[in-house]
Amino acid sequence: MLSCCGSAPDWRRIPLTLDRVRHEHPDPARRRLYSRAILIACVGNILLAGAKGAGAWLSGSTAVLSDAMNSLSDALYSLLMAAGLRLAQQPADDSHPQGHSRFEPVVGLLVALAMGGAGFAAMREGVMRFASGAGEITPGWPTIVLLGSAIVKLVMYVDVRRIGLAAGSPAIRATARDNLADVVTSMTALLGVWASRLIHPLLDPAAAIAVSLWVFRAAWAVGYENLGYLTGKGAPPDLITKIAAVASSVDGVINVHQVVADHVGPQLRVDMHVDVDPGILLREAHAITDRVQAQLETLPEVDLAFVHVEPAH
Repeated sequence: MLSCCGSAPDWRRIPLTLDRVRHEHPDPARRRLYSRAILIACVGNILLAGAKGAGAWLSGSTAVLSDAMNSLSDALYSLLMAAGLRLAQQPADDSHPQGHSRFEPVVGLLVALAMGGAGFAAMREGVMRFASGAGEITPGWPTIVLLGSAIVKLVMYVDVRRIGLAAGSPAIRATARDNLADVVTSMTALLGVWASRLIHPLLDPAAAIAVSLWVFRAAWAVGYENLGYLTGKGAPPDLITKIAAVASSVDGVINVHQVVADHVGPQLRVDMHVDVDPGILLREAHAITDRVQAQLETLPEVDLAFVHVEPAH
């Protein structure tokens, strides 16, 4: 558009003050939950990897060795998780104006990859031992190590799952599911050790193969969930209904006629259209949208809400 003198305005001379970074409020309680989950995962998995490795070396059991490999991968991903979750908790900045929450499902994918790597190593070792024959395993040390591991992992699962639900963290929930999978793998390995003694020696490497298959299954579930968080998976219908109901309950909202909710990291971004009385003032309509946005962002599943106001017909 031309100015009154016929020349275009110089936009560089017009001062603009823009907010380019989202204003976030730190959540100390959530940070404490993350720190506790990281401490449990790192300490527990490192100690268990060492104990199972020693048990495998003392007994020569392939099943215990496969479980030790699984725990070693758990220890490695725990260190990656510690770095990734700390990064995900950093406030928004110029490089990531909406925050760093998308790093969290990246951590979940790393967990899935580590689990898959452990499953592959366990499968390879089990197949090689099965093909070459296997000796009878003395169940003394393996029984102590595997039973102890199952108990520790069960305690870790309960505690870490509680933290993951309280923090709304998919990465921590993925870690909890991995802990539960480890309970199953340890008990499967223990079954193989005793079966090799009581029935046939080849049942020890057979148990190692069974452990690897269970690890693959758990890795797929974790990877699929976190990939959805990274690629904009939509909210389930019941949650859409809940979001619409919350918005409709705000005074001044006549109707909600569009709700688009997709994942941007572990939480949802909601794009909503609401109808209001066409006769009210603009500032009143704006106040209604502010109240709707505030109500939506109190939901634990919602990170950001964008509310568009339209006149009711």
